Amino acid sequence: MPHPWPAADIARTVLDGFDDYRKHFGIITDGARARFELAHWQEIQHASAARINLYEDKVAEVVSRLRERFASDVLMDVAQWPLVKSAYIRLIDVRFDDELAETWYNSIFCGLFSHDLISDGCMFIHTTRPSLRGERAAQTRTYRPNGKLSAMLAQVFSDYGFEVPYADLPGDLARLEGQLRDNLPDWVCKDNELRVELFSSVLYRNKGAYLVGRIYTQEEQWPLVIPFLHREGKGIQIDALITDEADVSIIFSFTRSYFMVDVPVPAEFIGFLKRILPGKHIAELYTSIGFYKHGKSEFYRALISHLANTDDRFIMAPGVRGMVMTVFTLPGFNTVFKLIKDRFSPSKNVDRNTVIEKYRLVKSVDRVGRMADTQEFSDFRFPIGKFEPECLAELLEVAPSTVQVEGDTVLVRHCWTERRMTPLNLYLEAASEAQVHEALEDYGLAIKQLAAANIFPGDMLLKNFGVTRHGRVVFYDYDEICYLTEANFRYIPPPRFPEDEMASEPWYSIGPHDVFPEEFPPFLFADAGQRRLFSQLHGELYDADYWKGLQGAILDGKVIDVFPYRRKGRDSE
Repeated sequence: MPHPWPAADIARTVLDGFDDYRKHFGIITDGARARFELAHWQEIQHASAARINLYEDKVAEVVSRLRERFASDVLMDVAQWPLVKSAYIRLIDVRFDDELAETWYNSIFCGLFSHDLISDGCMFIHTTRPSLRGERAAQTRTYRPNGKLSAMLAQVFSDYGFEVPYADLPGDLARLEGQLRDNLPDWVCKDNELRVELFSSVLYRNKGAYLVGRIYTQEEQWPLVIPFLHREGKGIQIDALITDEADVSIIFSFTRSYFMVDVPVPAEFIGFLKRILPGKHIAELYTSIGFYKHGKSEFYRALISHLANTDDRFIMAPGVRGMVMTVFTLPGFNTVFKLIKDRFSPSKNVDRNTVIEKYRLVKSVDRVGRMADTQEFSDFRFPIGKFEPECLAELLEVAPSTVQVEGDTVLVRHCWTERRMTPLNLYLEAASEAQVHEALEDYGLAIKQLAAANIFPGDMLLKNFGVTRHGRVVFYDYDEICYLTEANFRYIPPPRFPEDEMASEPWYSIGPHDVFPEEFPPFLFADAGQRRLFSQLHGELYDADYWKGLQGAILDGKVIDVFPYRRKGRDSE
């Protein structure tokens, strides 16, 4: 009698690997509080990168373990994998992180099999979770001020204390009560039905800690975020009280590093965030708390649903065509798809592998709110009818090794997705004088904040930056980025002879990492008025010593403060 196919054993091995991943993910995440209290800022950056890399490392371990434990002809019999999926569903039904477990299973399947074999029978293209979820444990604390806001705030910060004492709790409480009264209508603060609901765990990211929740009455609600800072040698400072939905949305932006937070029931916490930030897609919310692979799953499901339920067709993205990447988009879906061209402009001294390394680097560094997060995909398949003919023709012309037509299907072998933004150069063309001033001021701040986080954009042309729906300027073209400390900032040497200035070639040697900030003005701005304005706003960016000073601070171990919110009355600190 033949031995039964080991579907249950394979499913158990896959889930055991998930448990191991979740354990190590939890260890890194749970250390966030101690790192914040000890002001170990560089360790925070290392932990963030380690947690991102953990997923792929653990997937590789499980794929290797499966290949060791099961004979190849058994393990690689894809026709039997619907049995593994069924066994796996039974195992995860009782879990509180079941939706993450589905994504994990998909990653293992893709690690074993070609993407040509992906199907909903073998893996979780569509989730099986919503219909199976039961009651979940409460993860929030609720406060009822009953007209006594100061007493309620005192109770909140007693409940959410740290090992490090508050620097000035009475002063912070008075300031926060004032902000609360300023931010909300008068009647709300007097309403006996007013409630404050906070997530039970503190969120940590970079040099900050955050309470996240909502303020609500029977009629209305407002999001609520309260950030903490650790002022070394002084204690914990309660920095602000934020109730504006746009400001809270920016805190959870796709341009920032992922939060560290203990989330016993991920789906319930994401549902809580979705209620206070209805404009955010759940893919972005999962990604914001470190579950970026599940965010990728939710993004893909949203994409295939959009394609199936609309007449939307892919077009080339507006803006100047890239010299390294080609970019297309769906008008009704707020995303761009970026492919590496087969041939680069002669002025670009990079190759395909270097570009891939640069884009992957962005995933693990501190994006300080100034670089768009990306998701990397392989073997996307789309119906050919979903492409405008001009778009498909251009993709086939510039990236034939990546885009192929197979019958009625377009195969995209490799791409990145990013949030769609308005290219800064196009934004400025249609902007008012006040908008130009604001955008150029933020453009300079974006460059400075990236530099202070040890990122040099390389190609700082306006077309490589975008403007978000909140008016923030964000960098999104990564083929020339490097660590700031790798660049060699120089002044242009004085000419040896008058003829030097007229020569077609420079009279001085230029190394591969040399950067001459004096050359930035005409390079960045064709418009003379914009050039003058930017010089007034951020003229120090044209000075090599400014950049060298930042390099020195980074090499000395300084981790800068970059606040993802407006600090009313505190910006000079």
